[in-house]
Amino acid sequence: MLEIYQLTKNFRGSECFGITSQLRRAAVSVPANIAEGTKRLGGQDYVRFINIAEGSLAETEYLIMLSRDLAYLSPEASARPLAEITEIARMLNALRARVEQGLSVKTQNARSAMQTLTSREFSSPALRSLDKLGEP
Repeated sequence: MLEIYQLTKNFRGSECFGITSQLRRAAVSVPANIAEGTKRLGGQDYVRFINIAEGSLAETEYLIMLSRDLAYLSPEASARPLAEITEIARMLNALRARVEQGLSVKTQNARSAMQTLTSREFSSPALRSLDKLGEP
């Protein structure tokens, strides 16, 4: 992310509020969304923020390519950040998949526990009455 600031400091002044600003905001958004997602209470929220970070990373990638194509960046100067973006995208994808997998395991465990509870015949009258609450 710091590299983006270094790359964009030499863009011409007319781009200060155009590509420069947008590229910097997109790059900052990647780690900011990951950080915010880690503090959310639910795993689904964390997955959503990781996905937002993935979108911001894709935007960053596009804006670097655009900057290269407009000759604001040389092909050599853009090669390293583009390679890093590819690696970060892989890591974010793996992180999102792991969090989703954890949610899937939690959901499966909860379903299994619910099935176990609802399939049991309860011995005490109070528990039997609770068991019948779900019946039509």
